[in-house]
Amino acid sequence: MPRKQHFETTAIHAGQEFDPSTGSIIPPIYQTSTFVQDGIGGFRGGYEYARGGNPTRTSLETLLAALEGGKHAFSFSSGLAAEDALLRAALEPGDHVVLGNDVYGGTHRLIDKIHSKSGILNDTVEMMDLHAVQKAVVPGKTKILWLETPSNPLMKISDIGELAEIGHAAGAIVVVDNTFASPYLQKPLSLAADVVVHSTTKYLGGHSDVLGGAVVLNDAELASKVGFQQFAAGAVSGPMDAWLTVRGIKTLAVRMDRHSANAQAIAEHLVGHPALDRIYYPGLESHPGHELAKTQMSGFGGMISLGLKAGPKAARKFAESTKVFQLAESLGGVESLIGYPSEMTHASVKGTALEVPDNIIRLSVGIENVDDLIDDLDRALPRR
Repeated sequence: MPRKQHFETTAIHAGQEFDPSTGSIIPPIYQTSTFVQDGIGGFRGGYEYARGGNPTRTSLETLLAALEGGKHAFSFSSGLAAEDALLRAALEPGDHVVLGNDVYGGTHRLIDKIHSKSGILNDTVEMMDLHAVQKAVVPGKTKILWLETPSNPLMKISDIGELAEIGHAAGAIVVVDNTFASPYLQKPLSLAADVVVHSTTKYLGGHSDVLGGAVVLNDAELASKVGFQQFAAGAVSGPMDAWLTVRGIKTLAVRMDRHSANAQAIAEHLVGHPALDRIYYPGLESHPGHELAKTQMSGFGGMISLGLKAGPKAARKFAESTKVFQLAESLGGVESLIGYPSEMTHASVKGTALEVPDNIIRLSVGIENVDDLIDDLDRALPRR
């Protein structure tokens, strides 16, 4: 038996066979909405209409499954579209979802404001507190245990294996949003999670030029339901978006190494800064999830959050003062971004238990020269 390929090789080659008709090393973009049939029902390669399938999307889905170690992958037009399809596939009216208490605001909004109208119930809990999670799940009623690790934006690290045991004992599907870590740094399915979701817009695409989402799983029955939602509701990724995501994934390993190295250097540089009361980065030994992150991740990633001592006014000024770090939503691109979660990415959870403290700044550390990034932060941060 041939040896299993390393991640970097898989990221470049899985689902990416050269074009047999021309020898093109890069598979073509199938920019088409429909496919000619060889007689009625005679589909070539199984393709009929682009909502149901497209070879470019198939290549991305094959690649996503290979990277996460899953049997089935589905590509969607956005991360929230992917989450929505999974929720519709897995839940019935009256079912209960337990989420982490600092999940991405859009995820909570989707479940709490939209799916609640269909009778879906939800509760949030501190996922680092296993006893609290055990109390929150209701056997036979809780159908999804949903976690992010690292979480957005407070960088909490949750024990995927332990939470999977709790979820499975209650009869729940355990879903992990792996967007912050990427499959290069963490593989939730290998840690007993049932489903992985991604905003492929972020690290997988990696260049801030494409929108997308993904669901990856092993269970054939649930996969069939997700596939039906993808086809019936139609929130699929287009061929150009799928192609751009594949192109981004090919450099995922080298980018994540640089993101992680830069973030580690920045976090260590900022330790003890007089303007900060806390640095949220799992690569620091002082982070409460540091040891756990070392066991279930192969690196600590490129996301850092900072708490400013002087409060929201100082945080806002800092976010608006950097030059290399650009003020923008999103994360995971090659360029560094800075954001103010309470008014940007997590504005939808203001006034709830998930509200992000208004002194928090989130950094998406890019792959620029780290000295330039440190200089930029030093100039923008107040000295007290």
